[in-house]
Amino acid sequence: MKIYFAGSIRGGREDQARYETIVKLLGEYGEVLTEHVAEAALSDKGEDSPNDRFIHDRDMAWLGAADAIVAEVTTPSLGVGYEIGRAVDAGKPVLCLFREDCGRVLSAMIAGCPQVQVLRYMDAATLREPLRAFLQMLAQ
Repeated sequence: MKIYFAGSIRGGREDQARYETIVKLLGEYGEVLTEHVAEAALSDKGEDSPNDRFIHDRDMAWLGAADAIVAEVTTPSLGVGYEIGRAVDAGKPVLCLFREDCGRVLSAMIAGCPQVQVLRYMDAATLREPLRAFLQMLAQ
């Protein structure tokens, strides 16, 4: 299974350590195409490639190749929202993870989308079983 993980880069890196945990969990069920999103060395400038067009085209190719999308949406990000919208349009299964103790309210465009499954959680340790269930359901 190929999994596209989405998390905030230019929108803020405060959840980067959580991204690492999530990517590690996802890696137990398949190939995570976007492991770099979890890297501590990746700054909020998103300078992992030569230019913005390259990043867009590369990420859209990965999104197209993915069997499922898992997005950590606690830190608001225009890019993550864009990726979710494109995934929904492509008919890809989408799971959004939202940490309830963050002091924010999840966007109605994510929470209200019937094609998006939202998992509200408190800490990364509680994600193992729900991620397993989501990904194993897709493998059937």
